Amino acid sequence: MNLYEVISRPIITEKAVTKKENERTLVFEVAPAATKTQIKEAVQKLFNVKVDEVRTATFDGKLRRRGRFAGYRPAWKKAYVRLKAGQKVPEFAEI
Repeated sequence: MNLYEVISRPIITEKAVTKKENERTLVFEVAPAATKTQIKEAVQKLFNVKVDEVRTATFDGKLRRRGRFAGYRPAWKKAYVRLKAGQKVPEFAEI
């Protein structure tokens, strides 16, 4: 899997920005098939930082209805990547 296929996009919410500032933790939407080691290697190579820990959470797609038609949104995976002490946190989110 390519580095750019592993990480889909950064998640920029109030909670994610707070985690980034206080806990040196970056939050990304990642490919559902990506493993923790693939996520760690991708972040280290893309942002030139050292990763301490990777935690993941998988979310099932929600049921969405439009009138009488119903379908599910796709399932997705979120990764919390904590950087080692002394590493500079990349600034990809400015709110």
